[in-house]
Amino acid sequence: MHAEERHQAILGRLRERGTLRVTEFAEELQVSPVTVRRDIETLADRGLVARVHGGAVLPTARAATTGTEPAVRTQPGRGQLSFGLIVPAADYYYPEVIKGAQEAAGERGIRLVLGISQYSPQEERAQVERMLADGLDGLLIAASDITAASSWLSELSIPHVWVERRPGDEISGAERVVTDHVHGARLAVHHLAATRRKIGLMVRDDSPHGEPLVDGYLKGLAAAGLDAPADGVFRMPPPAGGAVRREEVLGGFADAVAAGLLDGALIHNDHDALMLLQRLRARGVEVPGDLALVAYDDEVASLADIPLTAIAPPKFAVGVSAVELLAKRVADPSRPRHLLSILPELHVRAST
Repeated sequence: MHAEERHQAILGRLRERGTLRVTEFAEELQVSPVTVRRDIETLADRGLVARVHGGAVLPTARAATTGTEPAVRTQPGRGQLSFGLIVPAADYYYPEVIKGAQEAAGERGIRLVLGISQYSPQEERAQVERMLADGLDGLLIAASDITAASSWLSELSIPHVWVERRPGDEISGAERVVTDHVHGARLAVHHLAATRRKIGLMVRDDSPHGEPLVDGYLKGLAAAGLDAPADGVFRMPPPAGGAVRREEVLGGFADAVAAGLLDGALIHNDHDALMLLQRLRARGVEVPGDLALVAYDDEVASLADIPLTAIAPPKFAVGVSAVELLAKRVADPSRPRHLLSILPELHVRAST
């Protein structure tokens, strides 16, 4: 069982029973107690569970037992609102979104129920149906497949907000909270163009952020008066099932740098930027001397042996704003529909 599956199992058990004992759950999953303790520590660091002696509870349960103010409060004069949050993963990009949503929900006395789809459209729909059966007032969702989700989401009897997704304008009433990734890519190119003239882009082929990044990259080059290098956009396949092709793309990018065809680059995401950095250094390519490098996502970019300059999407703010937007929709169903686009930031480090 993968870590993400164990995390989902722990959260599911806590939602069902409110508490979990490490030794019993480890035996049930047929893993060591040390593994379960580490999983609990990871989830606690993300604010999703609270550690107690011998196990874990939900954060609200911990508050009740310690006498502190609970994170979720029933609103006077009405039942407690319940929002669902469906994200594809809880180990990259989305932990800060989850934290932001959890904080905003707690401040408003809203119960937040988390679902992790592991990039499965079928699992997303199944989790939403289970949440609806338990009672749900609104839904926040980062769907794995926008087209597949759009049809059934439009049939929901409760309001929903897309999180970090851009469904087409033809979808009526689709409210969205997103990072302005076009701006993020333009920001990176503007920074690189101060010292570099041949700027390339590597982008994840499976990412919903990929096309906005390409758009921003091309607009950034145009604004800087630069031409896009021939074959300057490299599309990286996902890790699962594409190992050979991934090595080809990384090798091709390194070849272009070694040949002097590129002297600057924006790489999405951090993991691919770190892998590329290793291959460049193995070839004797110096960063930032021969290639100025900007990563996109800023999850682990600062931890590279050459700390990477990075574009940091406002993930926490996205989670906060999504809850705020949905709460306003629930309170006033007739209010105008909103698309909230939040600007990312540039964090300059040693790679540029």
